[in-house]
Amino acid sequence: MDEQLFFKKLNSLYTSEEIFDFLSSLEVMSDTIASGALQRISEVEVDDNGLKNPEGVLENKVFRALCFQFETESSKLSNTGLLSALQALIKLRIDPQSTLMANLLSEAEERLGKGQFTVKNLCALGESLLELEGPSCVTLEQIVNCLQEKDIEKWSPSEIVMVYKMLQVIVREGEQYQDLLNRLNSVTLTIVSQLSPKFTSAILNSLVVLHQTQAIPLVTALCKHSVKHVPCFTGVELVNILEAFLYFGHREQIFTEALETHVPKSIFTMHPETVSKVMQYCCQKMILSKPIFDAAAADFISNADRFTTDQIAEYIIPFGTLNYLPPSAASLFRKLENVLHTHFNHFHPRTLLNLLHSCVLIQRYPVNFLPKIFSPYFLQRLQAQPPGLDSIVTSQLTQLFLTVTLECPFYEGPKLLPKYKVKAFLTPRSSLDFYLLKRVKTGLLYLLKKRIYFASEVSTPYFYAVDIEIKLDEEGFVLPAAQCEEVHRRIALCVDGRNRFCINSHNLLGEEAIKQRHLCLLGYEVVQIPFFEVESLQNCRKMAEYLHKKIFPHTY
Repeated sequence: MDEQLFFKKLNSLYTSEEIFDFLSSLEVMSDTIASGALQRISEVEVDDNGLKNPEGVLENKVFRALCFQFETESSKLSNTGLLSALQALIKLRIDPQSTLMANLLSEAEERLGKGQFTVKNLCALGESLLELEGPSCVTLEQIVNCLQEKDIEKWSPSEIVMVYKMLQVIVREGEQYQDLLNRLNSVTLTIVSQLSPKFTSAILNSLVVLHQTQAIPLVTALCKHSVKHVPCFTGVELVNILEAFLYFGHREQIFTEALETHVPKSIFTMHPETVSKVMQYCCQKMILSKPIFDAAAADFISNADRFTTDQIAEYIIPFGTLNYLPPSAASLFRKLENVLHTHFNHFHPRTLLNLLHSCVLIQRYPVNFLPKIFSPYFLQRLQAQPPGLDSIVTSQLTQLFLTVTLECPFYEGPKLLPKYKVKAFLTPRSSLDFYLLKRVKTGLLYLLKKRIYFASEVSTPYFYAVDIEIKLDEEGFVLPAAQCEEVHRRIALCVDGRNRFCINSHNLLGEEAIKQRHLCLLGYEVVQIPFFEVESLQNCRKMAEYLHKKIFPHTY
């Protein structure tokens, strides 16, 4: 039978019984037809759980005849027939130690050694060996060494992807195969627009694993190309894309917009791990996307009981970090409390601390769980697990303690022992914008005439540092910053640069919001100086007028 007609008929069959009946009607089969038949059998009979009907396939006389043909005539097979059969038999879970598989693998390795394979053949063999033996396969290096001698510009997208996957497995040292990778990266850059969602995701994943931080033009092109594929990515593919954005520090507004369109309408069919990665992406990039966060909240309320403890934390922590309460906040945190009661002991100590700390940033107080957090047993567990009681952990513990002291006076449980407290909070996301601080200080000097009337970066006994402090006496006159007597009012100027807000937003980050809230409760008059109010002020006089109006509104 003509091969074209054969494959047209073969691809119209959807059960192994139909395929075997069809094959029985043929008098002669070339190795290409026979291997194509095995491929089709593997396509219709194998799913995520393996072979659907092992006995019906493996014991069938036509199937056994096909296997016998490949076992006894392996040296006579064409390269395509040999490698297609090998791929199909691996997919059908044929015993790798069987004579059939041993003969095919031996023949493939012999031809590899003689340099008889094309790029397509080499990639097919590499794919089979990865499936069969995994990263431990020593033959993969031999395949890649053969590929180094080939002309990359003539490779198809599928061949390029396969080579990236092989390199991903065999590269163990920083510079190993870097010349090949540089050539591969350059050629891939020219075909980005041709890549499918699957290939785009696979290549970005390889670039992350291979630490290709010098291939930024390719990464940027792939990230931009991924935007149009967002609705088409599988969960695993989208996770790969997001991990690449995070690893390479890339951000695309149109990618965020694509996520905002896709995630809310697909949230209830998405795997929790995929949604967790979307939330992690938003959190690390400081992107407050209300459509995504509201959808994640709805998903959590409906499905949190089947989430892992890490997924629970990854869903919730961004709400605190980015200082956002969704419309469903009451139901969301009621569900979280129920889940915590059920799974409390299953959480990794540091994950649990991160989760509860994020809650207090947005005034959701986990008072029912704090006695356990401040208990010697929990603190010992924290200390025992790397990195132990580092400055981040002790800062979070101290802020939890300060929060219940200031905001939950009814709390009567255990307190945090002094040895676990820090002298000053770490605010890694909300560091001071020194350029903005300098402009504000210049304006204050113009307004107050002397530098002695304000202090900057002032440490307090309450773990927070005040950006600028101004002291007033009982009559409202400004006192020298060094004076400690007769201080009636303290004004804390919070000089809030862009890094203290969510991206493209006037929404303060959680760690800055809680600081300003606590300073108020500690007796300071907090005056916020946000970047977006002062960036248009052209000179020192205008800055001074602005500060006068903000700090002393009744005397302006």
